[in-house]
Amino acid sequence: MTQLNIVMLTTFYPPYSYGGDAIGIERLASALANQGHHITVVHDIDAYNTLADEPAPECTAPENIKVVGLQSNIGFVSNLLTHQLGRPVVHQHRLREILKPGAFDIIWFHNISLIGGPRLLSYGDGLKIYEAHEHWLVCPTHVLWRHNRELCVARQCTRCAISHRRPPQLWRYQKFFERQLDHVDAFIAKSEFSRDKHKEFGFSKEMQVVPYFLPEKPVVEEKNDIPPNDRPYFLFVGRLEKIKGLDQVIPAFAYYPNADLLILGTGKHETELKRLAAGIPNVKFLGHLAPEELSKYYAAAVALIVPSVCFETFGIILIESFREGTPVITRNTGPFDEIVNRCGGGLLYSDNDELIDAMHKLQENPSYRDSIGQAARSGFEAHWSEKSVLSSYYATVRQAALAKGNQRVASALKQEIT
Repeated sequence: MTQLNIVMLTTFYPPYSYGGDAIGIERLASALANQGHHITVVHDIDAYNTLADEPAPECTAPENIKVVGLQSNIGFVSNLLTHQLGRPVVHQHRLREILKPGAFDIIWFHNISLIGGPRLLSYGDGLKIYEAHEHWLVCPTHVLWRHNRELCVARQCTRCAISHRRPPQLWRYQKFFERQLDHVDAFIAKSEFSRDKHKEFGFSKEMQVVPYFLPEKPVVEEKNDIPPNDRPYFLFVGRLEKIKGLDQVIPAFAYYPNADLLILGTGKHETELKRLAAGIPNVKFLGHLAPEELSKYYAAAVALIVPSVCFETFGIILIESFREGTPVITRNTGPFDEIVNRCGGGLLYSDNDELIDAMHKLQENPSYRDSIGQAARSGFEAHWSEKSVLSSYYATVRQAALAKGNQRVASALKQEIT
């Protein structure tokens, strides 16, 4: 097997990270390293420290991955310069040295908004892949959530950025941005929905769809069958932000006394959500749990509720639930119907009446619930397991290598595919 030198560039990387996209990058890096490839990850510590409410937890990278954390003595100012100028002002010399000609076979860009902006796309000479974990390529706020109150269905970017308390980025309206995108050999979207949304908002490059994956759970010799809650429950997992939609779900449990709602996560919207839940005893906030602790909560839930009101690019928590054989009840927004309909692993809803109806159907008919759970588990194995998705990655990157005439990368990935 030919070993490839691969560098991944991202603003956030565990433990200096939030949300599922950074964890997804970490899983990809680990999977490729376990296949024998040499992986380097470069991320920006300043960006995390600027936005974090508390220091990052201690974490040691595995020996087969080299992790480089960029940090300056001016912190937030470094990120502000990159945000406004679209280039790595403070760390440009370090990044050019890391990405010197011949250093890497593949340069894999992830969320580069604060580590280098679009100028970073011209650094280095390897095969270049851009993976769109958010909608940053077409949205200054990354999430297509207009004026911090509604789904974005038409551009109002300058006013919207200001409403999000972010200064407008003038480079987005110049030919500079498009020229930088020309350096990339392949763009990856995380769902068909996200690919189509990029196109709808004017992104002119072709995008291939490769979803997130999860590794199989390690085998545990002694399984604890005691459920983590003494009553039947529905589960929410995620950051507590307005765009995640819990404001509309919590009131529904005042009319659904037959089960609890367990909320796993923390965030800036937590205080408001707890105020909303006051007087509703079957809504419980359990705080943040490490990923390895979540399995038992997924497995024992009647269903996972995914109420996001924004345009997500994917939905890692859906496939986390599928892996456990647990159905999902998800708002019919963004890519969620695409994921659910691909395997039949859940129910869709549009309002609280439909949400409550779906909850009744799953809780009151265990055989129906179990049949959907089995479909969810089968769907995970077929579409979102590590083996399945790595094959899609290899095929996508190999196609880009062949188009560029890069026979070394193409040959190496052909071996992986076969």
